[in-house]
Amino acid sequence: MTSQGVLKILGLSGSLRRASFNTGLLRAAGEVCGEQTVLTLFDVRDIPLYDEDIRARGMPEVVEALRTAIRSHDGILIATPEYNRSTTGVLKNVIDWASRPPDQPFDGARIALMSASNGGAGGLLAQYHIRQSLAVLNAVVMSGLEIAVSGARDKFDEDGHLIHDPTREFLRVQMQHFVAFMAERRRA
Repeated sequence: MTSQGVLKILGLSGSLRRASFNTGLLRAAGEVCGEQTVLTLFDVRDIPLYDEDIRARGMPEVVEALRTAIRSHDGILIATPEYNRSTTGVLKNVIDWASRPPDQPFDGARIALMSASNGGAGGLLAQYHIRQSLAVLNAVVMSGLEIAVSGARDKFDEDGHLIHDPTREFLRVQMQHFVAFMAERRRA
């Protein structure tokens, strides 16, 4: 832990479903990330579909709140389902709105990716597409310890809570690395 206090993580889920595996994965990350770290979920439900005509009239209040939240956190933890071998329209929409000029907030942001899917690859292709979008925004995405939970229906309960202890342990290790990754930015 740094001498600068608690590290703040912003959690973004690419799923709107009430019992979402991915939102559950974010909640579980918050439970295992350590005492000196706080994870806050941002509800993306009210972000409108991206429309340049709307933006020309001014950023919607919820988008400004998102952009402020991205800037005010030490890191961003993104969890996405995989639909048709890509990320969700929900998450792509969030990235598109937040990244509009001026001063797009992803520049230099520390980000970790995770996904939960019923498929065998656990959402890795969705993570790959998010990386592509974030690369052009100059975000710094943690490599090597992505969480990709396959067979998610057997690892979460009916309310979307993680119940699989080996996944929880791997998540704990990932969060330790992400905390170090964020603290490194603070020291710089």
